[in-house]
Amino acid sequence: MYTIGVDVGGTYTDLVAIDESGATTFAKSPSTPADQSIGVMAGLEELARRLGMTREAMLAATTRLVHGTTVATNALLERKGAKVALVTTEGHRDIIEMREGLKDNRYDLRSPPPEPLVPRERRFGVRERIKANGEVLIPLDDASVSEAIAAIRASGAQSVAICFLHAYRNPAHEIAMAERIARELPDVNISRSSDVLPQILEFERFSTTVVNAYVAPPVRRYLTSLETRLREAGLKSSIFIILSHGGMAPIEEAARLAAGTVLSGPAGGISGCQRCAELLGIPDLVPFDMGGTSTDISLISEGRAALSAAGALAGQRIALRSLDITSIAAGGGSIADVDAGGSFHVGPESAGSVPGPACYGNGGTDVAVTDANVVLGYLDADAFMGGQRPLDRAASDAAMDRLAAKLGLSRDAAAAGVYRMINLKMADGIRLTTLRRGVDPRRFTLLSFGGAAGLHCAEVARELEIKRIVVPTAASVLSAWGMLTSDLRYEVSRTYLDSGKRIQSSEVRALFAELEAQAAGRLRAWFDGPMTIQRSAEMRYGEQIFEIDVPLDGLDMDDPELAARIEERFHRRHEELYTYASPDQEVVFVNARVAAVGAVTRGNDDVKPSPASAPPRPKSKRKAFFGAWREVPVYAMDGLAPGHTLEGPAIVEAETTTVVLNDGDRAGVNELGWLDIRLG
Repeated sequence: MYTIGVDVGGTYTDLVAIDESGATTFAKSPSTPADQSIGVMAGLEELARRLGMTREAMLAATTRLVHGTTVATNALLERKGAKVALVTTEGHRDIIEMREGLKDNRYDLRSPPPEPLVPRERRFGVRERIKANGEVLIPLDDASVSEAIAAIRASGAQSVAICFLHAYRNPAHEIAMAERIARELPDVNISRSSDVLPQILEFERFSTTVVNAYVAPPVRRYLTSLETRLREAGLKSSIFIILSHGGMAPIEEAARLAAGTVLSGPAGGISGCQRCAELLGIPDLVPFDMGGTSTDISLISEGRAALSAAGALAGQRIALRSLDITSIAAGGGSIADVDAGGSFHVGPESAGSVPGPACYGNGGTDVAVTDANVVLGYLDADAFMGGQRPLDRAASDAAMDRLAAKLGLSRDAAAAGVYRMINLKMADGIRLTTLRRGVDPRRFTLLSFGGAAGLHCAEVARELEIKRIVVPTAASVLSAWGMLTSDLRYEVSRTYLDSGKRIQSSEVRALFAELEAQAAGRLRAWFDGPMTIQRSAEMRYGEQIFEIDVPLDGLDMDDPELAARIEERFHRRHEELYTYASPDQEVVFVNARVAAVGAVTRGNDDVKPSPASAPPRPKSKRKAFFGAWREVPVYAMDGLAPGHTLEGPAIVEAETTTVVLNDGDRAGVNELGWLDIRLG
């Protein structure tokens, strides 16, 4: 029996199958952006071939399939979501345009604000009003509702976001509005704010709901199409989708909360990194995931990844909790060029998988980072993808010569410049991720994964003065592998805000008890295995304009001084984040949050290979550029065993990734069979 993880990236779709013994098989297939399910099915065909069976037989023997998708991400980035209408309280239709009154860069007077996903002509006001305490001030006006529905019909909207003032305290009007729209416009998708994000802060709630309405139709279409293809191909087991918080959910839940899938793929990688931290016994890691289109960077501190509700994508605020991941436009497909002003840059444009870098032979003529790695000898053009997809070395040379002519450099110097530039760009991304949290990256270990990361990890770490790097054997498909380590997760939240009144312990217990019943009830509809409850609170000092997340795990909910204990945790957390606390100030309890987590049965993912019985032997030698051309040993990753050590300069090759070691670098193979690199 198998569990299968599938991660769709911008360039490749990664697949991993783990059987009952822990044996891991993985495959890659080019992504198909027009319809991701085509690439997924082709990848499953390749995965089955590697297992020595038909796709139908493999799927029939699959107990769980977990999938990370970029459909919502692409819809936002490319502005190809649904045509959305917004229904809101009369006089408040411009909240999504006024935003918080701030720009991302408030000192740039010429930068235009982000364009709202719903233009003003598709934003409709309805006569109703609920007070801040949840009381109805103005009942929902039936004639106004009818007018709004007629306007929605005339606009041709495919999806509707319903966002009434203070609906987080009383959703009655939103529910009634949704019921009317469902009856009269049955083909229109509906997202209501009291369902998507029942929390205070109007703009965040409105924006998140609009994003959900915008991406829900394409996400639902894709997931429905994929499920149909999988069922027809023989899959009988459950299908789960990774959400941005790192947990997984059934297809129907992912379609309902589509905005929660915008970081679906990267979230799987971070789940895998947390499992790596457990297996390695290294609690502090900097995950470094470099793929073909982008690089994702995050932080594992004390074995846990940070969650944040401050997310945004493509200028759109998404206030659902998600793993704190920084994505930068730097990957193997990043294009190097000289602009009209004579400045040399690498990215943000990417060649993608089609046409791809020049060496792909798909008609691409621009120099990409992958071309630089071919020219420098780090990549073996004949052995790319295990020899199944040889690269065109001559095309890389020709493209690099054109760039070199623009720069007035030799081919080798131009390629070394591209390599150096992308390394600096990714190192800056890690600095942003770590230093902004007050974290010194030198204390951490770099966890290198993604197909392209091994080519660059040593130089990126050297730039940051990080001394240790770990490269798992499944590095090129770690996001897909990590999905199989994820648990089911359902989160609910509720705002508590009673001006001028400190929350009481009895109110805390009642609030969390209600949320726990709601979260557990929803999870039990999907899952009948072991379940745990995680609690947290979003709190602030009285005069602050932002909240911080305070974990409440391990807190005795029956403690008579529960409210005081929560405030103590807030002070400690505030000091951890900002180096100070103000115990004399008023503490405001804003949001309660509960996550019901269902622990799924995992395969044996810590299988240890046999230790080495003889010193490692290189499979070949080849010339590579390390400041000058040198002949260096090339080792096969699957030929290395625990106890082996390697001295740089050297190259380690696997089918889908390559690791480059420079002078003074020393790589050992740990008991898991993973590379453990110490920089010279």
